[in-house]
Amino acid sequence: MGEYHRKGFGLKDTVKPLLEAAYASRVVDLLRVKGHQITRGGLTIRLAKEFGFCYGVERAVDIAYQTRHRYPDKRIFITNEIIHNASVNERLRDMGFIFLSGNYNNGETYADIQRDDVVILPAFGAPVKEIDILKEKNCILVDTTCGAVIKVWNSVEKYARDQYTSVIHGKYNHEETIATSSRAGQRYLIMRDLDEADYVCEYILGKGSREAFLQKFAKATSLGFDPDKDLQLLGVANQTTMLSTESMEIAARLRGAFVKKYGDEETKRRFRDQDTICSATQDRQDAVNALMQMPPDVMIVIGGYNSSNTTHLAEISLHKCPSYHIDDSSCMLSRSQIRHLPVGAHEEIVHENWMPSKTPLTIGVTAGASTPNNKIGDTVVRLFEIFGENIEDLIAEVEAMGPALPPDIEDALKHGHDEE
Repeated sequence: MGEYHRKGFGLKDTVKPLLEAAYASRVVDLLRVKGHQITRGGLTIRLAKEFGFCYGVERAVDIAYQTRHRYPDKRIFITNEIIHNASVNERLRDMGFIFLSGNYNNGETYADIQRDDVVILPAFGAPVKEIDILKEKNCILVDTTCGAVIKVWNSVEKYARDQYTSVIHGKYNHEETIATSSRAGQRYLIMRDLDEADYVCEYILGKGSREAFLQKFAKATSLGFDPDKDLQLLGVANQTTMLSTESMEIAARLRGAFVKKYGDEETKRRFRDQDTICSATQDRQDAVNALMQMPPDVMIVIGGYNSSNTTHLAEISLHKCPSYHIDDSSCMLSRSQIRHLPVGAHEEIVHENWMPSKTPLTIGVTAGASTPNNKIGDTVVRLFEIFGENIEDLIAEVEAMGPALPPDIEDALKHGHDEE
């Protein structure tokens, strides 16, 4: 194995101005100063208390920028999107990063990597087989895998050592879950939601067809998975970005099925559960729930359409008010039209008459953990523009604040995250 780096290159101060210029927002800074709420004329914008870049995301982007400065003349590959945000990935592509998969791949493969090249592992991590290939290449490996993801890996690796089947609440085709399942040994089962959990519970209790089970979970089980043998010892883990309440309920239902089948004492031996939802995901979900205590007229959720944690923020708010998951401010076409991804859908649509005509109007705003502050600030400005408010005084107030604050997620640091 060649060089391995996980903690950056000591160039944090060097890349800080670049990160500020690319991702900071003085509009967001103003909202923080104003208690996360700004009113202009008949429109009030309320920003959730926790939003946007989490520590793991900020760390991954920071290390990617450090890597380019440390190796200005080397080819730098990245195994997948660094995070689920188009603007961030496009900027890295413009900086010369070569994507080995995903929407930004131009045909390059692992076969193109040479010993002198640099390869970055994204915040989601990478499957074991890919890392093994890179180790054989003896290239320079830069690992930005989030510490919260590594904690999940530790859980499933322990389950595997003890011969337990890992039950992973997640999406079988999500990069993080693919990486996690690759560390679960020979036995794992990935379930997407409560309906799938109930299906598994019924099978545990002796109901259902083996063939139907294997067909239903064909893409979400380990090779050679046998539900008659492999559902007897279970350890639960999560894709870190899933809806936490759903993860807890899935674990509770599975445990309940075990209690019915084996009794309380035997369940203690056969069933294990570790909450592996990351604190940043939980904080953002809690903040939306808090905002919904006094629901706004409309909720705007900003983030990549392939961002799981962003999707769940839209799902939470949809229970209380109309909620629109947008990629960025350009999706708000006018006061009558918005382009967004409906919860549960796979294709973007244009929705008519999305902004109520009432005055005064309150719009809530939040953003997924991979959304930079500048995208949030642009959205706030756009909302005032299409509502018809004069934003000159808002811009003047923002400019009077001076230079933008760095996007270094002070709140996340308060929760005790470290470089691991």
